[in-house]
Amino acid sequence: MGQQKGIFMRIKDKIFYGWVIVAAALLIFCITSGVRYSFGVFFKALQGDFDLTRAATSAVFSAYMVLSTIFSIVSGWAVDKYGPRLVVCLMGFFIGLSLLITSQTNSFWQLFLSYSLPLAMGTGGTIPVVISTVSRWFEKKRGIALAITTSGSGLGILIVAPFAAYLIDNFNWRISYIVIGLIAGLLVISMALLLRRDPGESGALPDGVKSDIARTRLTDVGENFQPAGLSLLQATRTSNFWLLLSIWLLLGLCISLVITHVVPYATDTGVSIIEASTILSVVSGFMILSRLLVGRVSDTIGRKIPAIVCAVLGAGALVWLTLSHNLWMFYTFAIVWGFYQGGLGIASLAMASDFFRGPNLGKIIGVLDAGFLTGSAIGSFLGGFIFDVTGSYFIAFAIGATAVLLTGLFVSLTSRR
Repeated sequence: MGQQKGIFMRIKDKIFYGWVIVAAALLIFCITSGVRYSFGVFFKALQGDFDLTRAATSAVFSAYMVLSTIFSIVSGWAVDKYGPRLVVCLMGFFIGLSLLITSQTNSFWQLFLSYSLPLAMGTGGTIPVVISTVSRWFEKKRGIALAITTSGSGLGILIVAPFAAYLIDNFNWRISYIVIGLIAGLLVISMALLLRRDPGESGALPDGVKSDIARTRLTDVGENFQPAGLSLLQATRTSNFWLLLSIWLLLGLCISLVITHVVPYATDTGVSIIEASTILSVVSGFMILSRLLVGRVSDTIGRKIPAIVCAVLGAGALVWLTLSHNLWMFYTFAIVWGFYQGGLGIASLAMASDFFRGPNLGKIIGVLDAGFLTGSAIGSFLGGFIFDVTGSYFIAFAIGATAVLLTGLFVSLTSRR
C-alpha cells in the first residue's frame, strides 16, 4: 500500500498541474461555447413556435450578448479577487437554470428574459476567467496551452450543435434545452473543483518550474521574481489595448453573424436542418485544428504573421459564402472559415496575455471580452435585420468580409512592447 502511494506521489510530482488546469478549462470552454453557439440550430424552431421575424429572433441572442459584456467585466474582476473555482461554480449553476427556465417559456418576453439574463451570467465570463487562469500557469508554452484550452470552443460546437439538432428533430426544442441544461450545468460545476488560481498554490512557477529553483535562477540573472504587470487603467493608455479591443469587437461581429445565420441561410437553399447543423461541426473541427497549429506556430515565430494570414482567408471565405447554394459549397466555406476563426482567435488571445500579464489580467481580458461580446450582439442582430429588409444575407456577409480584413490590419499595427 505504501509502495503504491509512493508511485502515485512520484507520478503526481512529474505531472505539472497546469495541464490539469488546461484539461478542465478545455471542457468548460467546450460546454459554454457549445451552449452559446448552438443558438443557430434552435433559430427556426424558436422563430416558428413564437411566430417571430428573424430580426426579433436574433434580438434574443443579441440581448444575451449585450448582457454578457457586463458579466464578462464582473467575472474578470471576480476571478482576480476570489479565484476561478467559486466563479465557475456559479457559472455552471446559471447555465443550467437558464436553459431549464427557457424550456418552459410560453411568450416572447419570457423567452427574451429567461434566455438572455441568466445565460449571460453563466457564460459571459468564460473568456476572462478561463484565459486568465490558464495564462498564469504558462509562459514559454502559453500559446499551445491557450490553443488546447480554446479548442474547446470548436469542440463544443462540434458536439452540441448536432446533438441539439438530433433532439429537436426527434423530440422538440423544449426537451433539447432541458437535456442540455442539466448536462452542461453539472459538468461545469464538476470541472470548477479542479481549478486553482495560479502555480503558487502548488509550489511552482509557470511551465512547472519549482519555486525554489526558479528563485535561484532569477536571482542569478538579476530578474524580478514576479512581474507587477499593468493595471487596467495603465493598459487603457496603450495603443495595443485599443487595437486589441477593436480586433475582438470585429471578430465577435463576424463570428456571431456566421454562427447565428449560416444554418438558416443553408436551409433557405434547401439543405435540411440536420445537414445544415453539420456545417457548424465542420467549422468547429477546422477551428480546433487551426487553434492548435497557430498556437504552436505563434510560440515560435510570433503572433502577427499567422493572424494576418488567417484574416485574409476569412475574408475570402465570406465572399465564397455569398455564392454558396449547395452542401459541398457550404462545407468548403466551413473549412476555410474554421481556420480563420480558430487561428485569429488564439493569436489575439495570446497577444492579450503577452501584453498584459500580471495580477490584473482577468480584469483587462474581461474588458476586451466585453468588446468581443458587443460585436457578437451587433453581428447577430445585423444579419437578421438585413435579411428582413432585403430578403438576402448578401449585404450582411459583405460587411462581415470587410470587418475580417480590418482585423488583419489592426493586428499588423500592434507593437511587441
